[in-house]
Amino acid sequence: MSLKWTDSLDIAIELFEKYPDIDPTQIRFTELREWILALDEFDDEPSHCSERVLEAVQMCWIEEAE
Repeated sequence: MSLKWTDSLDIAIELFEKYPDIDPTQIRFTELREWILALDEFDDEPSHCSERVLEAVQMCWIEEAE
């Protein structure tokens, strides 16, 4: 399965599993973007990322962490 920027929840789950000790409320968007791009399953154009996309991923990650 390949992940795209629109797969906010799936990306958040991958990040939650890869970085279980990270508080998603404290992460910078620049760092979040780099972590997403580094996911093995991620396959989308880096230029398609926006602040809105990163906010959606962050919100899903926060929900997963709770």
